[in-house]
Amino acid sequence: MTLIPVVHCHSMHHAVTFYTKVLDFELIGRWPDLGDPALSLLMREGYELHLSSHRGDGVAGQAIIVLTKDIDALFMKFRVRGLVPVSDSLVHLGPTDQTSGTREFYVDDPSGNTLRFVQRPT
Repeated sequence: MTLIPVVHCHSMHHAVTFYTKVLDFELIGRWPDLGDPALSLLMREGYELHLSSHRGDGVAGQAIIVLTKDIDALFMKFRVRGLVPVSDSLVHLGPTDQTSGTREFYVDDPSGNTLRFVQRPT
C-alpha cells in the first residue's frame, strides 16, 4: 500500500517554488500549467507529494511528518537554500531533541502547512 499526502495550498506558484527551491522536491507535473486551481505532483527521495489549490482538497494548516536521516545536515542545507523560520518556537529554529527520543525541526510552507522533519533514534 502507498499513501500519498495531498497538501492544500493557496497559490500553486508560491508553493511549488518553496518546495522545489528550498525543500529539494522535484516537480514532476502540474495541471494546468499556469494559474489556480491546480494540482502538482512532486517527488523527493522516491516519495510522492501532491499539492492542490482546488477547493475541497483539504484545508491549509495541516501537519505532515517527513522521516529523515542526518537531520542537522538537512536543516543546514535548507537554510542555505533560503529557509527562513516563520516561528520563534525552538523546533522551527533548528533540530531539537524531543522527549520521545526523536530529533526534529519544523518548516512552515507559504500556506501555513507544517512539515515536521523527524529523525528517529538509531
